[in-house]
Amino acid sequence: KNTARDIWQLAKNLIQDDINGFLIADDSVQNKQYSRHIGLVKWQYSGAEHDVVRGIGIINLVHSNGIDYYPIDYRLFAPDQDGKTKNDHFQDMLIAAKHDKQIKAQTILMDSWYASVDNLKLIARLQMIFFTSLKDNRLISLSKQGGYIHLQEIPWSATTLDQGIWVKLKELPFKVKLFKLVTTKGDIDWVITNCPDRHTTADVVIKKNKIRWKIEQFHREVKNLTGTEKCQSRKSRAQRNHIAYCYQAWLSLKVAAT
Repeated sequence: KNTARDIWQLAKNLIQDDINGFLIADDSVQNKQYSRHIGLVKWQYSGAEHDVVRGIGIINLVHSNGIDYYPIDYRLFAPDQDGKTKNDHFQDMLIAAKHDKQIKAQTILMDSWYASVDNLKLIARLQMIFFTSLKDNRLISLSKQGGYIHLQEIPWSATTLDQGIWVKLKELPFKVKLFKLVTTKGDIDWVITNCPDRHTTADVVIKKNKIRWKIEQFHREVKNLTGTEKCQSRKSRAQRNHIAYCYQAWLSLKVAAT
């Protein structure tokens, strides 16, 4: 029997952990769309496929010093077995990272899926800094008098595009700084942070976003190099063991490559 604890035992001696480090959270789907009787497989959205597929979902927590990155925890998304949502797993891993593993990294990076009010409250209680994207249907308030409006209704100037705007999210008891990042293709990425540093500008946020994408690199590598999607065993325990062994194999390859 192999679990995420085994990954931590291997990774804890590899990470360079200090207050300037990062924790990155995201999920990945191991595509099993042609399998009908494999344990843990369920219909779910896959970012890689940009569609709903049959697969095994994994929520990952990766540690990075800004350059190197190592998985320190993961959870399999199996609500039929444990009744937990992806956000439940996210919170469990984050609490374990700070309280049990004693991780010093103070900044957590994640996408809009994990930007729920409960998650943001937890991060603040843990005295951590978050940088996370928002879905464009979220409501914000610029002032008590103005009430809540959609992100697209916010007026922007050259100064606020660079410096961001302090806004209130619905049901969140503290303000966050909002940035509107426009790509060269014209796509808009809405990012919020609770970082109090007045030197946090759009350029800083863009750099944090680039670090967040390291978890996507990990997802690709663990699939392509270790074959996490290849196991065809029907038993849930066999699938769990296979994924754990693949993560250990990835760590071995990472060490060998450095």
